[in-house]
Amino acid sequence: MKKTIAMAALAVAVSFGSVSCKKKVSDADLQTQATTVVTSNPGASVEVKDGVAHLSGTFESQEAKDAMIKQLKAINGIKDVHDMATVAPANATPTPVETQSAVDPTVQQKVQDAVKDIPGVKVEVINGELTLTGNISSSDARKVKESVDALKVGKVNYNYTVK
Repeated sequence: MKKTIAMAALAVAVSFGSVSCKKKVSDADLQTQATTVVTSNPGASVEVKDGVAHLSGTFESQEAKDAMIKQLKAINGIKDVHDMATVAPANATPTPVETQSAVDPTVQQKVQDAVKDIPGVKVEVINGELTLTGNISSSDARKVKESVDALKVGKVNYNYTVK
């Protein structure tokens, strides 16, 4: 009888020992597995704590995010997935912008007419601004300035060389 009780006690001890020795997966191992899964989406990241995966970042679509959550839940040892990730708004195609000269063609023509009798002066639009270029004498430079200022056309760049 003593042998039977001793054997039963030994069997119970062995069974408790085998249950308590069941290997638990560490958070570090789970983190490695979860990170491997999440690397397929460069905008996302995951952190594992106490067997729970915390998913964050941005996904291109809800379907991609749901698929990632499913993959994380499939990892043996992950108890739950806390979803803190967002879905990026769909990129609307930008409407093309029509570029127009910042200088009204009629203003440019008025300035050209005002300086047409002065040799060596060119009227151009450079970087969206009305610009006068060329080589002129000092007396002609004065005439150009007075003629253009009288038109009251706004900002004009005087980039000519005075001889």
